Amino acid sequence: MDKFAIESHKLIYHPKKVAQLLEVQEDWEKAKLLYPLYIEVAPIGACNHRCTFCAVDYIGYKTNTLNVEILSERLYEMGQLGVKSIMYAGEGEPMLHKRIHEIVVNTKSAGIDVSFTTNATVITDHFLNDALGKVSWIKVSLNAGTPETYSQIHRTKEQDFKRVIQNLKNLVQARKTNDFDVVLGIQALLLPENASEMEQLAIIARDEIGLDYLVIKPYSQHLFSETRQYQDIDYRRYLDLHDRFERLNSDTFNVIFREKTMRKYVETDRYDKCHATPFLWGYIMADGSVYGCSAYLLDDRFNYGNINKNTFKEIWESNKRRTNFEFVTRDLNINDCRRNCRMDEVNRYLHKIVNDKVDHVNFI
Repeated sequence: MDKFAIESHKLIYHPKKVAQLLEVQEDWEKAKLLYPLYIEVAPIGACNHRCTFCAVDYIGYKTNTLNVEILSERLYEMGQLGVKSIMYAGEGEPMLHKRIHEIVVNTKSAGIDVSFTTNATVITDHFLNDALGKVSWIKVSLNAGTPETYSQIHRTKEQDFKRVIQNLKNLVQARKTNDFDVVLGIQALLLPENASEMEQLAIIARDEIGLDYLVIKPYSQHLFSETRQYQDIDYRRYLDLHDRFERLNSDTFNVIFREKTMRKYVETDRYDKCHATPFLWGYIMADGSVYGCSAYLLDDRFNYGNINKNTFKEIWESNKRRTNFEFVTRDLNINDCRRNCRMDEVNRYLHKIVNDKVDHVNFI
C-alpha cells in the first residue's frame, strides 16, 4: 500500500522530459537546455540535532542562510524554466530559517510545488497560518518510538520527542481546521537501536496523531559521511517485519515498509551509469551553491555555480555543468556512488529504456 509511490518513482508521468533526455546522448547543446523537474534546497545550514545516522555531518552544520530576496528571484526564474517541485531539507534543519513561511509562499507563487523533510522540532504559527496550505507534503524524520531511544539516535534532549509529537498534532489540526490538502507523514530509518519500536511508532502516528503514513526505510551510507557505524547493517534479518506492519494499515493510514529497497542491497543487478545527473534534479546548498547530485556536496566536479552570483539559467547552462555532464556521461563509476540514492529507481527505469532493447518496437 504505497499510494505515494515512495518505493518507486514518478518519472513515467513526465514522458516529454524522458523523450528529451533520451535524445541528448552526448550532445551538450541538447543537454544544456534540459532543466530539472525537481530540486532539493537547504534554506539553512544549521541544525539543532546531531543524529547518529547523519549523512551530511562532514559539511559541519554551518550557519549559512539563503537570502530570501535573491532566492525569490531564482524561484520565479526556475518556475519559468520548467522546475516543477522543490523539497526543502538539506544539510540543516529547514524550519530554523526565520522566514521559511515566506519562502514557501514565494515558491508556490512561482508555480513550483513545495515539500519538506524536517525534524519538526520547530513549527511556528507563521508556518501553520501562512505556509501550510501551500505545501504538498511534509515528511518528519522521527527515528524512534520512545523519548529515550529518540534522544540517543537524534542526540538531543528527550523532551524533543514530545515536542515533535505535539507539533505533528498541531499540523494535523491546522490541516483539518482549514481543509488543507497537505499530506503529513513520518520517516524512520530502521536501525538496530529502534527496530523493536517501529510498531509503537506506527501506532502513535496512526492513533495518537492522525498522520497519513509512516515510512520505514534502510540506512544508506554516504560517501563522505564521518558516520560509519551503520554501514554494515544486514537488512535481510528485518524483512519479515513486513507482515507485522501490513496489519497496521487502514483506509486512512499506511505503513510503507521499504522492503524492495532493503532487498536491493543484496541484489547484483544494477544500471551501469547515472542517467538522472545532470538533468532531472539538482541541489542548492545553504550558501547558494548549486550541485548536480546531493551525494557529491562539496565535490567541485558537481558544483555548477552559485545563485547569489548568477541566474539559474546561467548556472545550468554553464561550462561547469558541461564539464560535469561530460564526466558523468563518460567517466563516472557508479560503484563509487551512494547505493540506493535518491535517483535509484529513476535510473533503473531509464536504464531499462536505453538498454533493454526489444525487437519490432513499432508493433505496439
